[in-house]
Amino acid sequence: MPSQYDAIVVGSGPNGLSAAVTLAERGLSVLVVEAYDRIGGGTRSAELTLPGFLHDVCSAIHPMAALSPAFQHFGLERRGVTWVHAPVALSHPLDDGRVALLRSSLEETAEGLEADAKAYRTLVGTFVERAPLLFAELLKPLRFPTHPFLLARFGWRALRSARYIARHYFTTATARALLAGCAAHSFLPLDAAGSSAIGLTLLVAAHVKGWPCAKGGSASISLALANYLSSLGGTVETNHLVSDWRELPKSRALLFDTSPRTMARICRDRLPTGYVEQLERFRSAPGVFKLDWALSRPIPWRNRECGESGTVHLGGTLEEIAQSELEVSQGVHPTRPYVLVAQQSLLDPSRVPPGKHTGWAYCHVPNGSTVDMTSAIERQVERFAPGFRDCILARHTMTTADLFRYNPNYRGGDITGGASDIGQILMRPTLRWSPYATPTPGIYLCSSSTPPGGGVHGMCGYHAAALALRRTFGLTVAI
Repeated sequence: MPSQYDAIVVGSGPNGLSAAVTLAERGLSVLVVEAYDRIGGGTRSAELTLPGFLHDVCSAIHPMAALSPAFQHFGLERRGVTWVHAPVALSHPLDDGRVALLRSSLEETAEGLEADAKAYRTLVGTFVERAPLLFAELLKPLRFPTHPFLLARFGWRALRSARYIARHYFTTATARALLAGCAAHSFLPLDAAGSSAIGLTLLVAAHVKGWPCAKGGSASISLALANYLSSLGGTVETNHLVSDWRELPKSRALLFDTSPRTMARICRDRLPTGYVEQLERFRSAPGVFKLDWALSRPIPWRNRECGESGTVHLGGTLEEIAQSELEVSQGVHPTRPYVLVAQQSLLDPSRVPPGKHTGWAYCHVPNGSTVDMTSAIERQVERFAPGFRDCILARHTMTTADLFRYNPNYRGGDITGGASDIGQILMRPTLRWSPYATPTPGIYLCSSSTPPGGGVHGMCGYHAAALALRRTFGLTVAI
């Protein structure tokens, strides 16, 4: 290992690798150090259940990756990433046999919502038409917007609660459930201000680039980034747990694709005490309990359309999902949890032996939960897919503690990099004009604990690296 680099990135998740690539594209020498034996953070794949069954260990479906300006600039599709789309991006079944379907076509989705077709077009259509401008605003730190009227129009809806938007716009249970299931990705109670933001974002994303998975597993995303970094002269070192900044070679810039607390611990004597105290007050989101299944056949959904979907949201009506998410926020484990199911093997048979399938699912739990939610999740699947348990060949579970051991960024099972309520959107992770910069020159935070937050898009890493290029190296950004 050389004794000095221009920049060192701690952590090899999508944000860390994006930061490293952005720096290396400007000719800087870059080292990425990863504590785990494989790169990827939230984009790793492994045989978790039985030989020949490839599962995504964390992230599985990637609407924001397909939209990411950074990933488009890096040319991931030229570097080995193939996006695979289902006929239906998302289905949300109800007990009475009805099912809400989110398709790539705005018109087809709206027509499927029957009495709420016009309302759906009104809510989503404007933003689909101007999606490139909208996502350019949403995927950057809070600044005066380039398109203020568009962002204000989105913000009027996004800053309201998901329950309000669902009831204000829609009359049918299917349309309300569709929005509720998407909004619940926020990990917020659906009565909370701002809980509709991620739901609206995901609905618009489906009509722009879809909700694809990556052929061969999510690990192909991190592999493509690492290969591009290597072609630029960058270096990645795995099995390197950093406990103190002095253990690293000299560099002009340190970037941390870690939790705020981990950065504070590693740089404890280089950061002001007051700033460290602010980082320690940064709140985590609820955690998740995750299940992976090896299956003898596809999940036997009661609704045929669910079997054509890359993602299925389970939890019933708006009211049921709202109750489940409220209970989680109050530290209660719901008996009927909101469950996210992904069916990657339906889209990508290379992940499984011939004729077999995988299932991927998680539910929300209180942060730090020790409760095994296997039965609760499988009851929800069985509710909409009778006979599901008969398909299970093997299962793999991950509690919040397992997730934290797998990735120290997932404190208490929080996979999103911190709570995304209104307060922490404005202060992510602290109230600073440049959220990626610390008070100490040359030290930057580039994880999902910075804007624009969670999701596989690499934009936190890109923005942090762009700031480092300007402040530390006096260079312009790549994009």
